[in-house]
Amino acid sequence: MLTQRSRYALRAMLFLTQQQAATGPVPMNRIAAEANVPRKFLELILADLREAQFLVSTRGKMGGYRLARAPHLISLGEIIRVIEGPLALVPCVSRTAYRPCNDCKDEASCAIRHAMARVRDETARILDGTSLADAVAEELAAA
Repeated sequence: MLTQRSRYALRAMLFLTQQQAATGPVPMNRIAAEANVPRKFLELILADLREAQFLVSTRGKMGGYRLARAPHLISLGEIIRVIEGPLALVPCVSRTAYRPCNDCKDEASCAIRHAMARVRDETARILDGTSLADAVAEELAAA
């Protein structure tokens, strides 16, 4: 399951995607209100996303946040990995944080590992194949 922190990050990034055409950066208070994210969590989330170079921040009275790249160049999978880490449900199938399972006798024949590798692959395919622009377009089409 996605953590609440990831859902907050996705909501904030989707809101900023919708605001992309607006002039200037979007203040944190507005992001918090419009994306329905508590400000104390949002501040930490936006800092992580800025550090990962998904956002650019501007200080001052007219400051705020904006996307660092075009929305079609940022995938949901990338955002989730920044916030949560690997998409894999078990460490033995992670491509970025592999660790052997302590209770597994033989990785090569482990049915759980094989099933979880398929789950990881399909999850990554869908999330990495869905950009912020795609998600906003789907949201508008559903409305």
